[in-house]
Amino acid sequence: MNKTQLVDLIQAKLGKDATKKCAESALSAVLGAISDAVQKDKVQLVGFGTFEMKTRAARTGRNPQTGEAMKIAASSTLSFKPSSVFKKEVKPAKGGCKKGGCKKK
Repeated sequence: MNKTQLVDLIQAKLGKDATKKCAESALSAVLGAISDAVQKDKVQLVGFGTFEMKTRAARTGRNPQTGEAMKIAASSTLSFKPSSVFKKEVKPAKGGCKKGGCKKK
């Protein structure tokens, strides 16, 4: 699903009086608020999940081609941990998929 399709889905959920422009601005507002807030603190959306910035310390690694030791700089990365409620909604029921994965019909 791309952004346009998500905007269409939001418009449908908001009801017949909502415009596409209204749905797009609502989506942009939510995403912007999450982006701004996660830079300062973790963002926890009950029933959906938690966004959090995590810091990786500087460390020593190995060049896979030469085996030579090299320094890897410290970095920050964005982490998302889905809530148990969200996991249950998107995960298929036990026994629904056989070995080898689920196949679409």
